[in-house]
Amino acid sequence: MQLNDLPARRGDRPRTTNSAPHTQLSQNAPIEMQERLLEHALSLSGVRRAPSMVSVPGAVAFFLDRPDNEPALPDIFRGEWGHIHPADDGSLHLNLPTRVADKLIELGWGEYHYVVTEGLIPPIVIMLYGPRDEAELAVACAVVETAYVAAGGATQTDDGRMLAALHRETPSESVGRAASSSG
Repeated sequence: MQLNDLPARRGDRPRTTNSAPHTQLSQNAPIEMQERLLEHALSLSGVRRAPSMVSVPGAVAFFLDRPDNEPALPDIFRGEWGHIHPADDGSLHLNLPTRVADKLIELGWGEYHYVVTEGLIPPIVIMLYGPRDEAELAVACAVVETAYVAAGGATQTDDGRMLAALHRETPSESVGRAASSSG
């Protein structure tokens, strides 16, 4: 899945809070979808589960203690590159490259964390709305993989499958940039 291939999220945006804690209030993900998304994140090589250092009690955070690659983003939460909120919410906060975050927000998949809109942290932290069905789960898994790779995670699974990294350029983007810089 490439960034330009992402579909728009169906329907209106869910209601959310604009203060601490930043919470999804409506259109919450079914528990089974939340569990599958959590399981997917924890299946990525080197990911460690721990209580979030920055979220509500019960939020499960994702850490990468020994990244395979140089992280593409600053470490603003002492190694925590994302977390999933408790079952009554089901959304996630993830650190993503700004270009990816902007595209996800444009397509209705999420919103900037309120501390980004307050100017307290760089525009790399979004709330990804919890997935409501299989199609949304597939997009959410790709977004989690992108955050993982941006945190320095492996670019492929142990069995050789390339992980979705929505911040990678498509061949046409890199050719277009090469053409414009050579002119």
